[in-house]
Amino acid sequence: MRKLTTVVAAIAATSISAAALAEKWDMPMAYAATNFHSEMGVVFADKVRDYTKGKIDITVHPGGSLFKGGEIKRAVQTGQAPIGERFMSAHANEAPLLGWDNLPFLATTYESNEKLWQIAKDKVNAQLADLNLVTLYTCPWPGQGFYFNKAVNSEADTQGVKFRSYNSATATFAKELGMLPVQVEAAELSQALATGVAESFISSGSTGYDRKVWEHLSHYYKVNAWHPRNYVMVNKGIWDNLDGSTKAAIQKAADETGAACAAKSAELANWYFEQLQANGMKVEDASPAFLKKLKEIGQIMQADWLKSVGADGQAIIDEYNKM
Repeated sequence: MRKLTTVVAAIAATSISAAALAEKWDMPMAYAATNFHSEMGVVFADKVRDYTKGKIDITVHPGGSLFKGGEIKRAVQTGQAPIGERFMSAHANEAPLLGWDNLPFLATTYESNEKLWQIAKDKVNAQLADLNLVTLYTCPWPGQGFYFNKAVNSEADTQGVKFRSYNSATATFAKELGMLPVQVEAAELSQALATGVAESFISSGSTGYDRKVWEHLSHYYKVNAWHPRNYVMVNKGIWDNLDGSTKAAIQKAADETGAACAAKSAELANWYFEQLQANGMKVEDASPAFLKKLKEIGQIMQADWLKSVGADGQAIIDEYNKM
């Protein structure tokens, strides 16, 4: 009995010691806990805990509950949080290259978006390294379309509309369509629509479903302008200080989660449209006149982006167009 007691005590002591040695990582995320990006963040955290044998213990904080969306990158850069997730192109004002996935009508399918990412990722990751960040995985959103509270057939119908923007690309769309861009984070979108701060926005069906925008808006126009990506980032200093086996375990979890997240996004794309319709919204293709104008704006935006990023951006576009 004494021997058994000793063994049990030893096992308990080992477990307590392992728990004490575990690194506790808080992972802020901007979107609701029920959004597939946040759900995949939990999957990732579980895999990391498993593959590192408990050495890295990640707690996910969705919905901007730990840091608001616009604060997450800065928090990870400075080590306030070792890891986090953010919309990559949200940083395009600071580093224009990070707007690679917001080039309208360039890569409008999941397959073409993945090809574009494979071309862009080395340059993008080098840029992020300069910002003290390391990308662990990325995940695309469904294609982007326009939400309005009225029928819109052309740019004549968009004049003066207050438009929620989330990065420089969406602000450009707003201005070119005669709308008034207002910066609103996803977690604050419902309140902005309810109070009239915003009357329209461009996003995927996912955001509309998560935020129940049918309570305030009536129309969704399928445009499929681009597939923006979220990315899970880790503080570069913290990452560089991990041993090789821990890095490999985390990266394995990241690679698996990134692939699963992309597949989930594609699986849900049409389902979100069905849910918007089921809740009373009109989900329609954009009119030829409206789409023509959007594509004209897209060409302007791509030209402006190339001017801002120079040779790296042109190399990405050139290689993509060869495929």
